[in-house]
Amino acid sequence: MSSSGLLGGSSEPRKFDPSFKGPIHNRGCTDIICCILFVLAIVGYFAVGILAWSHGDPRKVIYPTDSRGRFCGQAGPLEKKPLLFYFNILKCASPLVLLEFQCPTTQICVEKCPDKSMTLVKALMSKEKMDFYKQFCKEGEDISKMSAPEILKNRLCPAALFASKPLSRRCLPALFPSKGKITIEGNTTFSDGEGSLVNATDLQEGAKKANKLLEARQVAMKIFEDYTQSWHWILVGLLIAMIVSLIFIVLLRYLAGIMVWVMIVLVILVIGYGIFHCVMEYIDLKGMSGSDVTIKELGLLTDFSVYLQIRQTWLAFTIILCIVEVVIILLLIFLRKRVLIAIALIKEASRSGCENSTVGLVEQVTLTIGHVMSSLFYPLLTFALLTLVIAYWAITAVFLSTSNDQIYKVFNKTDCEHSMVTCDPKTFNSSNITIECPDAECQFAFYGGESNYHKYLIFLQFYNVFLFFWCANFVTALGQVTLAGAFASYYWAYKKPDDIPPSPILSSLGRALRYHTGSLAFGSLILSIVQVIRVILEYLDQKLKGAQNKFAKFLLRCLKCCFWCLEKCIKFLNRNAYIMVAIYGKNFCTSARDAFFLLMRNILRVAVLDKVTDFLLFLGKLLIVGIVGIFSFFFFSGKIRAIEDQTPNLNYYWVPILTVVVGSYLIAHGFFSVYAMCVDTLFLCFLEDLERNDGTTERPYFMSQNLLEVLKKKNEKSPE
Repeated sequence: MSSSGLLGGSSEPRKFDPSFKGPIHNRGCTDIICCILFVLAIVGYFAVGILAWSHGDPRKVIYPTDSRGRFCGQAGPLEKKPLLFYFNILKCASPLVLLEFQCPTTQICVEKCPDKSMTLVKALMSKEKMDFYKQFCKEGEDISKMSAPEILKNRLCPAALFASKPLSRRCLPALFPSKGKITIEGNTTFSDGEGSLVNATDLQEGAKKANKLLEARQVAMKIFEDYTQSWHWILVGLLIAMIVSLIFIVLLRYLAGIMVWVMIVLVILVIGYGIFHCVMEYIDLKGMSGSDVTIKELGLLTDFSVYLQIRQTWLAFTIILCIVEVVIILLLIFLRKRVLIAIALIKEASRSGCENSTVGLVEQVTLTIGHVMSSLFYPLLTFALLTLVIAYWAITAVFLSTSNDQIYKVFNKTDCEHSMVTCDPKTFNSSNITIECPDAECQFAFYGGESNYHKYLIFLQFYNVFLFFWCANFVTALGQVTLAGAFASYYWAYKKPDDIPPSPILSSLGRALRYHTGSLAFGSLILSIVQVIRVILEYLDQKLKGAQNKFAKFLLRCLKCCFWCLEKCIKFLNRNAYIMVAIYGKNFCTSARDAFFLLMRNILRVAVLDKVTDFLLFLGKLLIVGIVGIFSFFFFSGKIRAIEDQTPNLNYYWVPILTVVVGSYLIAHGFFSVYAMCVDTLFLCFLEDLERNDGTTERPYFMSQNLLEVLKKKNEKSPE
């Protein structure tokens, strides 16, 4: 039974329509409700940004602040005190606390970090030691006549000082064990000022945990330094990737058959060379000190270059590349007939004999790229819009993260109705609270806020993330509809290029924005919901890493896998739905249904033509990334002796290499995405052409005779 019979009336092939000449110009607005919802969401997004910018202060990311919110080392009374000192460093041990740029303990700005360790009890025994200790107590308080319990009760001084070193403008303990022991002047067990006893070894463990994130920040600074040293060479590498991609696309138009075979062979050779290089590195490290250490023994390090000095890393690279090589070779073997068909189709494009009044499907891919050259530069607009969306999201996230204020509460020993009430330390002494509760103190409690803004801050962060996905997907959808409309205009032009409308890209972009903003927002919304759910699942997975519930872990991984598959399916359906929107101007659901049934009626052709072509385009991207990546590796690692003097002095040579590789892939993907969108659009047009027309004089095909013969040969060998 045919798929048409199985799928019902909605799957019936399209009928011949002599008035159909490609993308319909007389169309109306679609999915208006979703368009209004999207506009309101964007307005809300701007409102969130304004709120964040009015409450947040990104200087908290750069400069440390004391408990009163004053910036250390900035103009004013703290200008000569650039370092931040924590009263209780144990409360800063959580990396999450440091990521939020706050630490829930009293903090003061100091001129220098303490260079020796002692407890408050020990300091009170000597005037000289107490004079040193006072540097790290609150200013304006006379503690000379107070006992240690009184000082700690009023939170005027820390319970103990430890020899510290400045790191990221913060004083962190520099505790180094000697023969397994830690030496501290005074008691090894002391009060943390809140009624708990803390051992010095606990402090060392807390300092280690806090140092992990700060070490990561140091690595980030080194990476930033590497970028300042190599940014111009990175730009050269990206420019080379752009030139190679453009040359490849141009050659693919004129030497399609040869280029496809060259591409396949070169991909296999490039991966083969990668395997050879990894094996040689593995052999060269044999016998070297420390090279036999395993990755598991090293653990998670912030200095990734250390991993390149052990043999197990190169063994892992070798295994991965071997698997990739074998998979590609097996795919080429098992899909050899389909690959040959795809190559034959692309060869049709290289003949460029446009004497015929009709043009073939894949021939039109290359010819369309040639006639609609502006399509090659449209990804620049998409890239610019995505950059704007990412920048707005990142800036808003930073401002939201730095929106918390210092909250002060009333602390007292005796009963007081004002206990734990929010207070202002600047006006507290002149308030009625000191009269009603003589022993009350206005002390720092935590970072946060009690306004409606602070209560819903987590929801604002979630809204920021959700709108980021929605806007990013909308920009991508806009690009797909614009390109689809331009390429479809070319396909359905009977006399090319005479019947091609002027400025097809601009015309298609105008139609998309004027009539189909709601449809694009609808498809983007569905995809964004799935992506946000995936982000939540990743967050839960991180939280459950230390849990012992294996069933919960298994269930979570199953959900992650299911939603990953769902996201891929939605992206595929959205892409084809946008093509139908560009051609017929219908709403999103109708277009998605029509595209789905059209593909289902031609499922074998989808596998033979569309997916094999996507695979060949992926090999092209892989080839460009491999070529540029190999040259960047040899250059930045200083292995090219002829230009060794030009190699910048770097902390981590993998930083520019990785940047060039990722950037090269994005550039190649940008160029090939135009080609891929052209393939998908013309493929659907080709299927429509087969259903609408029969090749007679009254109903001529819009494909070339050569392409039709290739397909007939394929169909004669096919069960279909």
